[in-house]
Order: sequence, then structure tokens, then C-alpha cells
Amino acid sequence: MKRHYGITAFILCIIVFVFLQLPSAYAYGESSPEDTREILQKSLSIVEIDHEIERIAERQKQLAQQYETLSVQLQEQEQQIHIQQDRAGAVVRSYYTGERDSLLMTVLGARSFKDLFVLYDYYQIIIGRDQAVLDKYQDRYRDLQQTSTQIRQTTAELSEMKTNLQNQRERVVALQKEVDDQIATSGDAAAIQKLMDELTLYWENIGIYEVKRYFKALASAMQNLPDFIQEQNGGISTTGTTYTIRIGQDELNAFLRSQNSIFDDFAFKFNQDKITASGQRDQLQLSIEGHYTVENEPQNSIRFHVDKLVFNQLELPDTTRRMLEREFDLGFYPQKILSFVKATDVSTSEGVLEVKLAISF
Repeated sequence: MKRHYGITAFILCIIVFVFLQLPSAYAYGESSPEDTREILQKSLSIVEIDHEIERIAERQKQLAQQYETLSVQLQEQEQQIHIQQDRAGAVVRSYYTGERDSLLMTVLGARSFKDLFVLYDYYQIIIGRDQAVLDKYQDRYRDLQQTSTQIRQTTAELSEMKTNLQNQRERVVALQKEVDDQIATSGDAAAIQKLMDELTLYWENIGIYEVKRYFKALASAMQNLPDFIQEQNGGISTTGTTYTIRIGQDELNAFLRSQNSIFDDFAFKFNQDKITASGQRDQLQLSIEGHYTVENEPQNSIRFHVDKLVFNQLELPDTTRRMLEREFDLGFYPQKILSFVKATDVSTSEGVLEVKLAISF
């Protein structure tokens, strides 16, 4: 652990050292600290969007393989459905033509109880086989429909991935051009490039993992939030069939710190329709801004959306925010508090988070 933070401090010293050289250049009409920060932010965005492109390309590859597998599966199922269709058709025709009725009459016309039981057993076997043929046809048809639906969904997702991939590539090209132009006019391209390289090294080896540590700790703590709410006096109130959960920011911060010491220097703040969380540990600064929404798919929940993410005064791109949202669940599930309710609304005001619940029929 000491070695880990030793590396952190060493790289930060390099970054700070280069940064301190910039005011003198600015005095001579060259690149200002704000210009440099903007270049670094764009440079970091390029790195992160490049990673998103890699993720999209990998997902695209997986979807293409899935499409091929489903296509082969569909062909096999179509062959099987034709076989089962013929068999099922023969069974249905036998009922329409009265073959099974005549068989039943034969059973009923048995001359002795012994013959009756023997014929009835045969009748049951034949009827059972008929039912098995029809059931198998239904299963095959259901499988065929399901595979066809999966192929349509995969095709749509592949098309979306292709568009997204193209958009992200164009975005990187545009950002790279902006960075190149700004570096060229900075007056100290070598120093700026060195700063960018050090920042990229720092981010990919330490920064992203530190950000994920916070998100992982938050996701873990949110799993225990329902129990915490139930233990709070007045945390849940009721009016008729409507229930209301109120969580104060001070209570939430105390809860988080009881879950993990990483939150000792990290705090949530509730504002009107906005939630902010920020903190600093060692030389790492993190600021998160977002909001909650009620979601019903795949299940009723209160989902947290990251609207802004700032790491060491550099705002990270939307691709990083979405990646973190996918990887870490920062929401909570009201039905873990009261199983017979569902969330209908969520809002924040100064210092308070409020969730409205209704009885779920």
C-alpha cells in the first residue's frame, strides 16, 4: 500500500512541477494555466473515448458471433419445425377424419372387462403420443419464435453499435484536431505533450482504479441502505395508501461512513433536483453530480444517473460516466424495505431526498 501511494505521489509531483512552469510562459503571452487544463481535459477525454471505442468494437464482435450462431440455430429449428409440423398435421387430421373416434368406439365395444382394459391402455398410449407430438410442435414453434426475436434484437443492436462506433471515432478525430491545434499555438509544445503523457500514464495506472474504488464502495453501501432506512425513526411515513421515505444528507453521510472509511473525507449534498458528492483523499480529488429517477425495468428501483464527473479538476467524458453506471449499481430498491410497494416518484430538495411509494397490486 505504501509503495502504491509512493508511485502516486511521484507522478503527481511530476505533473505539478510541469504545471508550475506555465505561469511564466503565460506572462509572455503564451499558454495560460486554464488553456493547459483545457488541453489536458480533452486529452483525457480522448483516452477514455478510445477505451469506449474498444468496448464497442468488442461488443460488436460478440454480437456478430451471436448473430451467426442464432442464424445457424434458426435454420436447424426451421428444419425441425417442418418435421414436427407434418407429424402434428397427421395427428390433427386423424381427429378430424374420425380415426380416433372409431378407436374409442372399439374400446367401448369390448366384450369383456379384460379386453376393455387392454384396449383402453392402447388407446391411452396412442392419445399420449398424439399429445406428445402436438406439445413438441408447440415447443419447436416457441423456440423458433424466440430465436427469430433474438436475431431481430441482435440486428438492431449491431446497427446501433455501428452508428455509435462511427460517432465516437469522429468525436476522437475532432478532439484530437483541437488538441493538436492548441498544442501548436501553446508556445511550449514539448512541455504540454509531456504533461499529457504523464497524465495519461497516471490516469490509466492509478486514476481510473481510484475512481472505481469510490464507485465500488458506494455500490456496496447502497445494498445496505434499505436496512438503514428501516432502522431510522420517522424514516418512513404513510398517508392513506401512499408511503414516503425521507433521507437527510447528514444521515446518508453518516451511514456511508459507517460502511466504509473511504467516505470519511467524502460527502453527499442534496440540492433542488440535483445531488453532488465530492471529496479528497491524499492527492486525489473526485466530484460527482447526478440525479435519481424511478425505473421499472428490469424491476422497480431508484436509479442514480451520473451527469458530471470531475477527477482532479478535469471533467471526464460521458463515455466514462456511462461505463461506471453500467459497472456499478448506485441505486436502491424500495421493495427491499416494503415488499408490497413500488416507487412512483423521487425528488431532492435542500438537504433531503424524498421517495414516494404506492401499494403495488
